[in-house]
Amino acid sequence: MRLFHPLVALPLLAAPPVLQPLLAQPAMPASAPVTGTVLDIESRGEVQVRPDLAVIGAGVVTEAADARTALADNSRRMAAVIAALARAGVAEADIRTEQVSLQPQYRHAENRPPVITGYRAVNNLSVRLRDIGRAGAVLDTLVANGINQINGPDLTVADPAAALDAARREAVATARARARLYAEAAGLTVHRIVAIREGDDTGRPIPVAMLRMEATAADTKIMPGEQTLGVTLQVRFELR
Repeated sequence: MRLFHPLVALPLLAAPPVLQPLLAQPAMPASAPVTGTVLDIESRGEVQVRPDLAVIGAGVVTEAADARTALADNSRRMAAVIAALARAGVAEADIRTEQVSLQPQYRHAENRPPVITGYRAVNNLSVRLRDIGRAGAVLDTLVANGINQINGPDLTVADPAAALDAARREAVATARARARLYAEAAGLTVHRIVAIREGDDTGRPIPVAMLRMEATAADTKIMPGEQTLGVTLQVRFELR
């Protein structure tokens, strides 16, 4: 015999008491409307900093009649370079392979198909040096151990946060001073700052550095100079 069970309506469960205050929280109140004159000002703060990090691009380029020889010679020379960097105190985490390539080389003649004359292998490294004072010596070590292509060094600041905060304070102070000037000229006063927006160029360094390579001996001089770190702000004021 088939049994039929009546459907029973279950009461809805109330939300746990701990959730009720969250559900009942009012929305954040909107800021007071601007009733005075609106003044928009763009200002920039900049600070000069001395670089403390150098990034060097270093490559080994080898050529041979066949691809295997070109790549094998390149690998041997790059292994010597990496070993020399380790002896110079460069941490493994600061050495990164950027590119490895192997390309045929062609001879072109008019009205004839190109002919392969050999192969070129390239292995490029990126090396970070946290002591710029040793950058020149490391460059010389690279060349002495087989590097025949160098780019850089790119000199930068490892941790620019404090310098950028100083630039932000300068930018706000500049905006306030300019707002007071406009307000006085218009016979008004600065009531408040309504909004501040930071530009997208924050922290982009402007390098002021120089690499000088002596032609006489292995004595490369690195002049770190200074860099400009800056912040651009758009500040909206209310004048009354």
